[in-house]
Amino acid sequence: MLREARKGFTLIELLIVVVIIGILAAIAVPKFASTKQKAYVTSMRADLRNLVTAQEAYFADNNTYTTAATLKITNSFQTSKGNTITTQTVTATGWAATATNTFVGTATPSVCDVWLGGATAPNSADSIEGAPACH
Repeated sequence: MLREARKGFTLIELLIVVVIIGILAAIAVPKFASTKQKAYVTSMRADLRNLVTAQEAYFADNNTYTTAATLKITNSFQTSKGNTITTQTVTATGWAATATNTFVGTATPSVCDVWLGGATAPNSADSIEGAPACH
């Protein structure tokens, strides 16, 4: 009498597959965590680039610079969710601003800044005028 072969997987085979999936997940999850941090920093840089554009448009109309808060009131500039832009220095010939994100926490980089014209770089002495720098 021949035994019929049973179809399906044994418990050992299923456990081996679960262990392999667990090992792969343990390797992949930390890599995705740093990706999220990079996205927040990129959003801060993008907001600062948009601020530079809004400031230059304001300067073209008024022959002076203004604060980020004034640009928000006129709806010519909006920040991304979680980002806070603080205008630190504003003169008729230049300005400086910093960006932070509530979701970044204490990770590095956690602050970005930009400056233009007669203002000085808020936090990064080696930054380039008009180009956001994060540290």
